[in-house]
Amino acid sequence: MFMAEGLAATQKGTADEGGSAAEYLTYTLGPEEYAIDILKVKEIRGYEPPTTIANAPPFLKGVINLRGTIVPIVDLRIKFGVGNAEYTPFTVVIILNLGVRVVGMVVDSVSDVTMLRQDSIRPAPEFSASVDTRYIKGLCTLDERMLIVVDIERLMLSSEMALVDESLT
Repeated sequence: MFMAEGLAATQKGTADEGGSAAEYLTYTLGPEEYAIDILKVKEIRGYEPPTTIANAPPFLKGVINLRGTIVPIVDLRIKFGVGNAEYTPFTVVIILNLGVRVVGMVVDSVSDVTMLRQDSIRPAPEFSASVDTRYIKGLCTLDERMLIVVDIERLMLSSEMALVDESLT
């Protein structure tokens, strides 16, 4: 188990004097690299098979007991349809603290913690109605890498995820 504070020590990148910046945790899903606000991350754990829930959607792998808190585990590879959902020693669960809910998300691997200037995050391009970009804050180029910056709270607390009762949001 790794705590998010420990990851901050491995932070890469810098903010220019004029732009506001924030720290993001980067992770991979299949061939793509994503970023989420580090302030939403509670901890990072190795993958352990959760207790399955009958009739749950395929992306909801089940639940774990995390120090007395029942935490739903979502496999984002299945939800986003990227990569194969193979569980390797590199597969991790990012535990998120989303205010009203604690949720775990399965990803292929965690890359690092990096500082991104807000003005470097470009809006996601417009696509047809069949491509859902509601949960993408934008895209950012970092060195030779393209990061997809995800609004993880908006995604996890959306009604389609079925993780939170609508009356709680």
